[in-house]
Amino acid sequence: MKPRLLLAVLLGGAMSFSYASEPGESVPGHIDTSKITIKPSGRILMDAAGYFGGNGDHSALDEGGGKFVSGLAVPDVRVGAKVSYMNWKAKIDIGYAYQSLSMKDIFLEYDFNKENLVRLGYFVHQFGLNSCTSSSMKPTMEEAVSNTFFDANPRNLGVMYVRNSPKYLGAVSAFVEGNAMKKHAQDMGKQGWGVQTRQVFRPKAATGDIVQVGLSVNYQSPTYNSDPELNHTSFTYSANFPTRVSQVTALEAQITNARGEVKLSPELLLCKGGLALEGQYYYMKVFRKDGFKDYKAQGVYGCIRGILNGKVYTYSSSDGGIATPDPGSCELLAAYNFTDANDAVAGIRGGILNDFSLTFNYYINPWMIVRLRYSYTDVHSRSLEGMLPSRHVNTLQARIQIIF
Repeated sequence: MKPRLLLAVLLGGAMSFSYASEPGESVPGHIDTSKITIKPSGRILMDAAGYFGGNGDHSALDEGGGKFVSGLAVPDVRVGAKVSYMNWKAKIDIGYAYQSLSMKDIFLEYDFNKENLVRLGYFVHQFGLNSCTSSSMKPTMEEAVSNTFFDANPRNLGVMYVRNSPKYLGAVSAFVEGNAMKKHAQDMGKQGWGVQTRQVFRPKAATGDIVQVGLSVNYQSPTYNSDPELNHTSFTYSANFPTRVSQVTALEAQITNARGEVKLSPELLLCKGGLALEGQYYYMKVFRKDGFKDYKAQGVYGCIRGILNGKVYTYSSSDGGIATPDPGSCELLAAYNFTDANDAVAGIRGGILNDFSLTFNYYINPWMIVRLRYSYTDVHSRSLEGMLPSRHVNTLQARIQIIF
């Protein structure tokens, strides 16, 4: 089915279902339809980007390295619906970008009460401070490279339990690898699996007054690879430069002869009035077999953010992070990200990256956001086939974002 036709069918189905569930209408099973809420959801991102000094010696670049080309793009379009009935919630979200459809959130949730819930399906499981915002709602416009390289917030098929009390947020998940949504189990040979938890303590969680510390831990078995020799015996980590108009590889590491991986990520959030500090550290170790040395990598992300026009930050307790600023707010952020994908002992040189960025956000209304971002990104000390050992780029980006 063509993408346009599929989106039309989904929208038409949602609209017809909404019409069939008018308040007070009796339906089989004695469901009180007045308690059913159906809300369409969607987003559109429209980006512009200019790159300066990023291509270096063009003759040394090939398909593996990639070339920065300034231009325009629509990197993300999504459409879906959210349904709630009494203690039950459900969501389906479908994305479209660069002539490709992909499944996003698909889950069923049961809220036992205001503090306890369980969620089953395909979604982003809580891990670290960056899991409190979706990819399009990152206040720095683009996700920290460390978060991408360490694959900290992928969508996986599984179950998650969340405990959300005034001073504590805890999430525990069990899942299989995300490839289970794309391939039959017999085609994969087997499915990789994992478990993880996020534990957050917040002695202060009031509007304009937030103190939060947390720790996330993950264990995962090796994942699917189309190469039979690497299938479920390897991990591949990679990250592009933080821009979507041109997709250029910054870091990459393939770890063979793997038995499993462990990730640790402490987090910190401080806020007073309209000024906030966010930080997250990443550490990963891949355990290897057959005499191969274990692989270790690390990274750190930090951001200072402030509201320029006198407003204050509010807190989202269910996500464990700062909520989207109020409509009319203007926000300025300065961020730094360091990622070290090199391990001399393991003989893997995926690269060392530094990224400095300055971002301005204008929250026009509840549905529209304008973002401007400047960043300087440098990667060096990498040894990757078909790529230069080092590259750097100055990037100026703008985004108009519509989300509902």
